[in-house]
Amino acid sequence: MRATIVHTPRECRIVFERADGSRADTSIPHKGPFPHDAMHYAVEREMGLAQGFWGLVAGGRHPDELAAMAKAAGHASASRAGVPQAHIVELLQAERLVECFEADLWGGPSDGDTLRSVYAAACASSHVPCLPLGDPCIAAIRAEVARLSAAWQGGRLELDWDEANVR
Repeated sequence: MRATIVHTPRECRIVFERADGSRADTSIPHKGPFPHDAMHYAVEREMGLAQGFWGLVAGGRHPDELAAMAKAAGHASASRAGVPQAHIVELLQAERLVECFEADLWGGPSDGDTLRSVYAAACASSHVPCLPLGDPCIAAIRAEVARLSAAWQGGRLELDWDEANVR
């Protein structure tokens, strides 16, 4: 699947072109200096998550329906979360980790133990297990985010999602 994220004066737009020729597009709210869905790309790719945001969209889901899907599966929000159904666990694990790396990007990197501790608390509030998050993995995600951030300075990102290449 190919995705194009473009910064416009009012919003960011993301267009997905799936391998089967189908398309989906949506707007992304401005949230910090780097697109939220691009952060998902870096995290999910490095963590090998096939059923996070990117995998679900590649599989045919429209990005706008994922929040409703999570709510229907027992996760209305982090503050009102119940034990989620199995099919959204990776989506929630990814979201909690994305939030940690967004904070890492916006506020400056923390040490690995602090990042893991915050991630563990976030996962506990969402009733999902933490993914293994060693220092090499943290470094790889940070490197991918840095690479994508540099490319984003032009206001456009082209990203390819291939399930076979998820690390």
